[in-house]
Amino acid sequence: MARKVTTNRHFINFSIAGFSYWEGCLVLGELKPGAKLELVYEEENKYDPCAVAIYYGDYKLGFVPRSQNQLLSKFLELGYDDLFDARVQRVSPEEHPEQQVGVIIFINNNNHNF
Repeated sequence: MARKVTTNRHFINFSIAGFSYWEGCLVLGELKPGAKLELVYEEENKYDPCAVAIYYGDYKLGFVPRSQNQLLSKFLELGYDDLFDARVQRVSPEEHPEQQVGVIIFINNNNHNF
């Protein structure tokens, strides 16, 4: 049997920061492992110059934790949005809101030559 060749590599994983302050509760029941998420660099964020927001459709779920957003924000700021594939990794409704949704981010090397 042939092995599947992957071009995606694990980059980081974390729980969504600020989940209880945004719109996550409106879509918590819809979030499933593997669901696609969007990463948006927020250059005008007055609390964190490296802020990267996480969206599920039109719903803002929160942020990449400050301790893990610096390198990611630089790539997004430079326009490499398609370099990353962000997915729901875990949904744990019984946990504290700041631990309810885990995210995994892969580096997608399909379209880039580094």
